[in-house]
Amino acid sequence: MTSMWPQLEPLLAKVGKPARYIGCEEGAQTPRHGADTVSWLLIYPDTYEIGLPNQGLQILYEILNERDDAAAERSYAPWVDLEAELRANGLPLFSVDTHRPAPLFDLLAFNLSAELTYTNLLNCIDLAHVPVRAEDRAPHHPLVCAGGHCTYNPEPLADFLDFVVLGDGEEVVSEVTDVIGEWKASGRESREEVLHRLGLIEGVYVPSMYEATYDGMRLVGVTPRYAGIPEIVPKRTLADLGAWPYPKNQLVPVTEVVHDRLNVEVFRGCTRSCRFCQAGMITRPVRERPADQVRTMVSEGLRRTGYDEVALTSLSTADMSGIESIVSDIVNDPANCGQVSVSLPSLRVDAFTVGVAAQIQKARRTGLTFAPEAGTWRMRQVINKLIREEDLYGAVESAYSQGWRRMKLYFLTGLPTETDEDTLGIAELARNVVNIGREHHKSPSVTVSVGGFVPKPFTPFQWFGQNTSVELQRKINLLRDETRRERGVDLKWHDPKASVAEGIASRGDRRLGRVIEEVWRRGGTFQEWSEFFDIELWEQAMAAHGLDIDWYVYRHRTEDEVLPWDHLSAGLHKDFLWQDWRDALAEVGLEDCRWTPCYDCGACTGYSIEHIVASATPPAGGSQGTGVDLASGGAVPVSLLPRRPGVAV
Repeated sequence: MTSMWPQLEPLLAKVGKPARYIGCEEGAQTPRHGADTVSWLLIYPDTYEIGLPNQGLQILYEILNERDDAAAERSYAPWVDLEAELRANGLPLFSVDTHRPAPLFDLLAFNLSAELTYTNLLNCIDLAHVPVRAEDRAPHHPLVCAGGHCTYNPEPLADFLDFVVLGDGEEVVSEVTDVIGEWKASGRESREEVLHRLGLIEGVYVPSMYEATYDGMRLVGVTPRYAGIPEIVPKRTLADLGAWPYPKNQLVPVTEVVHDRLNVEVFRGCTRSCRFCQAGMITRPVRERPADQVRTMVSEGLRRTGYDEVALTSLSTADMSGIESIVSDIVNDPANCGQVSVSLPSLRVDAFTVGVAAQIQKARRTGLTFAPEAGTWRMRQVINKLIREEDLYGAVESAYSQGWRRMKLYFLTGLPTETDEDTLGIAELARNVVNIGREHHKSPSVTVSVGGFVPKPFTPFQWFGQNTSVELQRKINLLRDETRRERGVDLKWHDPKASVAEGIASRGDRRLGRVIEEVWRRGGTFQEWSEFFDIELWEQAMAAHGLDIDWYVYRHRTEDEVLPWDHLSAGLHKDFLWQDWRDALAEVGLEDCRWTPCYDCGACTGYSIEHIVASATPPAGGSQGTGVDLASGGAVPVSLLPRRPGVAV
């Protein structure tokens, strides 16, 4: 086995946090490499502390290493100090498991969870001693691929990625391994041949197999260059999450990382239909893990890792069937001696009850975070976050009554149709939450985090023109002035300029590749870190390539416009999303479809998964089978929700 450790070890004394690079974690593997194995280097394009807890990477790491004909190792973006040492000494990127050089792997596979990591992706490819542009690679170079939420619009990275995987990766990585294994066995002669074969796998998109055409600034279409290549690439969806109880052996880091706890995914997907939420749209339909399997994964994981905290993860964990019973069983398990705490990172305020609060506070109290997202009921109807003020106040009352003193509230600003009254409603909610806390405690507090809204592909808001950074900053200043003298309210916000850069990348087409490359070549790595982010790099690169920020970020899209991701499918009908956009502008809300007849969004029917109408009482405050319509002042039957011929943007 080839290892860079003898060359790497002397360099670690020169960098901060050398533990990022040594491996040796509990759960780490030492896979066998050979001519008959397909080797994957799974890369998270951010630091070890951010990337190690990533569940997707850990799941694929285990699945691949269970195969006799595959070997998977991990890597993370080296911090700027080690990068400088690697470049000065002519050393490539490496795996943290065995310190194997990146050029020796067959695939460099990236997890893309945030657009501002795109320049880190280019940097990692370059550090791997692989040509950054796909067209410059020879058959002996590793194939460069990516998965994750950002790959639902991979066009800005089309020049750099050989292929991407849309959707769930558990099954498709084995199919890719089979194709690469056959290619290696046949002599690895033609790179285009293997890419063509990969492009025939369901859920795999090969950018070089498609051609983008333009009419001036407008995109005309992205179409296949070869017969047999699908015109629309569908995502992959696991029908049965219970058949994939991964990770079975979660990694336990040797240094501090974010979310340093046992993480167990309880279900995948969401049907709450929050219109701003890409994750909720693209991961449909809901697939719950069997409750007994959750209990087993928790008990075995705690025993194996030694953690005393477990996070039950999903997009809305309190919606899990029987969640109170699951939490109770974990907390009261005699094997845990009453010392294990449970955190529910994604809490819906309308599903958080006194019962849930009572169970999770029995051991050490973890933080409580709620996400109302908008400050007024009108605005929450626009974004379809159908929780009323009384829902929020009831949830925080439950928490304060069970002993919590501090909590966090997440909001977005810059949402469609937002007014200053809606913005100031955020301050009003925070003020009222603190006042409720004072009924139970002397010094309660609430941290209000505000982020600028960035429209994402495959959401009803994909046609919305994003607020400018100046407008976002004005709204933040309104909140800052309003909360300045509010004792117990701590306001934090995301840099509006970073939201602009994210907007450039999130809805861009292939022409953005030149911009991303220039930002990287001018030193623009770690753009998601405030100390390195530089909006001028993005503005100058856009101008240098004749691209207009207003065109890509601030303007509204029209119904007939070809979007850069129209040749890909997240399983949702485009006309469903367009109608939902019109309903948003009309301030019409749609209830969770698990409590109503099917809305025919396409997520279930397109993947032969039966739409199930829940028989239990819905957790939300409204009645089952209703939608909320501001114009009528109350609930109306879902079947009678208005489908308007058009609403002006």
